[in-house]
Amino acid sequence: MSLRVCISLAVGALVLMSCQRVAHAEQQAATSARIVERYELPQVVDRRPQQLIEHTGFALSYNPRWLIPNWVAYELTDRETQGEYPRENHFSPDPKVKGTPVQHQDYSHSGYDRGHMAPAGDMKWSAQAMRESFYTTNICPQNHNNNAGDWKDLEELARDLAQRYGSLYICCGPIVTDASVTIGRRRIVVPQLFFKVFLRRKTDGTWAAIGLVMPNAAGNRPLMTYMHTVDKVEQLTGIDFFYHLPDSVEAAVEADYTVSDWTL
Repeated sequence: MSLRVCISLAVGALVLMSCQRVAHAEQQAATSARIVERYELPQVVDRRPQQLIEHTGFALSYNPRWLIPNWVAYELTDRETQGEYPRENHFSPDPKVKGTPVQHQDYSHSGYDRGHMAPAGDMKWSAQAMRESFYTTNICPQNHNNNAGDWKDLEELARDLAQRYGSLYICCGPIVTDASVTIGRRRIVVPQLFFKVFLRRKTDGTWAAIGLVMPNAAGNRPLMTYMHTVDKVEQLTGIDFFYHLPDSVEAAVEADYTVSDWTL
């Protein structure tokens, strides 16, 4: 083989390696960007057990001890609120759960609703997302009047906000205390409270966040009475929200809220 051919092959190999490195770097950057843009995803900071599960329309942290989610998170867009897939209405075990998943009948005759965390009304944009919203990993034992009352009002507010502002990052779930009871043979934990936190980007490029906490009980109160700072919800839940934001931005938006940012 001539020297010229050897040099040509060597140069070609170097160019190929360089292109591969560039492609790998671009892929890593794209992956990092996708992760950073998942602003709705929180992280549990205490020692509770969890299994992270990703579905079409939402992600969740499932607690195999409580048999309910630690949290459920998703981004809701204006376009998604306009979906037309019909409500599924068939609860089923989550096939992604490790171990024995909760069954529909585990809630039977308990006196509690099978309460959605990510509501079916937010999943009308996809038949699969709708179907997966009825997995039992996405539900908790919920007081009927709460489920059909103030919690429903909060779900409708979220859709209104997504329509008005184009996009809304949402994380919600149960708050379990020492006073929490259980239901059924499987001893599914009944939350004492429920939380929901919202994050949105404002038109000037800044961010706004707010938390809401309501008892798992009958009530008919203005949603403003449930509003808290995200910092307060973090104290109650042991969960770190919106940690993909820059630290200074996260600290500012979680320490305070403006009611006018969240009312229509």
